[in-house]
Parts: sequence; structure tokens; C-alpha cells
Amino acid sequence: MAQDFIDRKKAKFILTGSSARKLKHHGEINLLQGRVVALKLTPLIISELSVDKLALIDLLMYGALPRIITQEVPENKEKELIDYTEIYLDQEIRAEALVRNVGLFSKFLELAASESGQLVNFRNLSQKIGVAHTTIAAYYQILEDCLLAERIEPFTNSKTRRRLIQTPKYLFFDLGVRRISANEGVNPPASHLGLLFEQFIGLELLRLLNLMNKRGKLHFWRDVNGNEVDWVLNYNDQLIPIEVKLTDSPNLRDASICRLFWQNMTMFILLI
Repeated sequence: MAQDFIDRKKAKFILTGSSARKLKHHGEINLLQGRVVALKLTPLIISELSVDKLALIDLLMYGALPRIITQEVPENKEKELIDYTEIYLDQEIRAEALVRNVGLFSKFLELAASESGQLVNFRNLSQKIGVAHTTIAAYYQILEDCLLAERIEPFTNSKTRRRLIQTPKYLFFDLGVRRISANEGVNPPASHLGLLFEQFIGLELLRLLNLMNKRGKLHFWRDVNGNEVDWVLNYNDQLIPIEVKLTDSPNLRDASICRLFWQNMTMFILLI
């Protein structure tokens, strides 16, 4: 969007080199409280793309960063994604000295990217990497502070006795960056596409909430038996359960989990 304004000479932009983490934990930085509006510049959403840029497999593999979207050559897309990811991490992680052991963090980043959109198990990751589970939690906080990932809290309000999962998920801000960080190729197994599509919809919802500048929240809902609603949009005090399926023949059975969600939100009293 910004590039379009520049090309048409409609606007000029002055960008600073401030670290996202420093701005969030501003310390000595004067953010002029009361005179600052926080705006988040996200990757593109579907409504901002031309028809010829709406190939789903490309969006799942390469993400929606403007520079990547406008790149026509697949090999160049891959190279630019790699360069972007490496340069960003170098500037935000190494230059800011956010971690003592960059090698361990790089290993964490690969695993965290691979498990994007799934329930987080800090202790399991700590065993795989060889660091304390508190360090894993700190690493995820770095991803949040650097705007690489967003924490998605489970929706845990219930009017029944159903036990609900309390563990959060994290979504990488862009699917292309996620894939590069996870060291995955562009030909994933078919079973993996459904998970990517679920993340794609989640990211679209997050970006729409950001554009609307409303106090909406995105959650997911899951009970201890594994029943799960992929996304729950909490907007204007209304709950909207969203079940995501990648299929050529959707039907009402695909959304049956939403009925269970509503049953969980309602206390039924049987009078005899």
C-alpha cells in the first residue's frame, strides 16, 4: 500500500530505525503519551490483492508481504524471503543482543515456526533444545516483541463443567516467513495444507481486526477431549465460532463442532 502511494506521488513516508521491541518496552524513549496513535503495518489481506494474485497455494507458501507478492519469478520470491528473514533476524536479534546464545535461539525459531498455530508445550520444546522452559517462554516473548508472532489465547469462558484447554497458540505474522524460518520447502504434504490454511484464515482475521481498529479479540476453543473450534472471534461483545476446512465439498457436518461450542456456552436446565 505504501509503495503504491509513493509510485503515484500521493504521499511521502519518513521511516525511523527504531526497534519494535524498544518501542514496546520504551524505557527512555519519549512516545509523547496522549499524542501518539499506534498503527500496525501488516502484510496484505485478500481485499488488497488483485485477482491474479489470489492463488491460494502461493499465499500459503510465500505469504503476503508486498515485495514478495509483486515478485513474479518464483526463484526470486524464495531468495527475497530468505534474505528478508535472515536480515530481519540479524537486526532484531543479534544487533539488539536479545539472547545470549544465538545458536540456541535459531534452533528454537525453527521449531516454533514448525509448530505455528498449534498448542505450545514449553517443557517439550525445552527438552528438544536443551534450555529451561522459562527460557522458551522468554524466547516466545521476543517473537512477540519483534512482531514475528502473535499470541492467541484460548477462549475459556464456560457455563458448563466441560474442562477447557488453557494453553495458548502462537501465529507467525506471515506464512512465507514462517516457512523459511521452519526450513520447509514449497511442496508440503497434502495433510499439511489444511493446517496452513487454518493459519491463513487466522492471520486474515487478525489483520481485519487491526484495520477496523476495534477492540476485538481472536481466540480458539478446545476441550480436554480434543474437540476444537479453530477460531473464535470476540467482537462487539458477540462470539463468532469459525471452523476452517480445506475441501472442495464443504457441508454442514464440517461445522458441527460449532454446535458443541454453543452448548458449552449455554446452561441447560431440564425440568421434569
